[in-house]
Formats: sequence, structure tokens, C-alpha cells
Amino acid sequence: MTRIVVLPHVELCPEGAVIEAEPGKSICTSLLENDIPIEHACELSCACTTCHVIVREGFDALEPAEDDEEDLLDKAWGLEPNSRLSCQAIVNEMPLVVEIPRYTINMVSEGKKK
Repeated sequence: MTRIVVLPHVELCPEGAVIEAEPGKSICTSLLENDIPIEHACELSCACTTCHVIVREGFDALEPAEDDEEDLLDKAWGLEPNSRLSCQAIVNEMPLVVEIPRYTINMVSEGKKK
């Protein structure tokens, strides 16, 4: 198992978390399996940016993003050089530290925000 440290997020994970993830699964799947309800409007199909995360540590150990992911990331809110779509970033043996951005570009949830 691989350790993923999730930095605090006001709504999804206020205290932050340390989870164990199975190598070969996506960061998104690993978060969801550990009760961290990251948005994933396209059901993990690399068709939106709602599962955008910033990989604070371990970014270089991940396989590079493919063109489809790179194109979508250009539309993500709060894009940084170490941003990934968590549905596409596959966990390996290297521990990770990830930050879930405060906002996503998600038409469905935008109407729910206060």
C-alpha cells in the first residue's frame, strides 16, 4: 500500500487525512474508497476537471499526463504546474501529498454553493 497525505480542505476533509492506497488505482478512486468525497462529475472518464488535485509531493514519480488530460487541465480552476486530474493519476509505490483545490468548475455544484 502507498501512503497519500491529503491536505485539509474546508468542506471535503477539514482535518486532512492520511490514507493507504493500492498501487495501480487512481488517486481519485483511492480518495473515494477512503471516504473523501472528491467531485468526479464525469465518473472518472477524463471528460471534466472536477477531480483536479495539486500534487505537492511525489509529482515526478507519477506517469506523465496524456494529451487529453493536459488539454482538460488547461480549463481547471487554480491550475498549477503540478496539477493533475486525480482520475488519471495512477498511484504507484511513491508516497504522495495532495491538495484538493477549494473550488472546481462544475455547473451542477455551482448552484449549490453559498
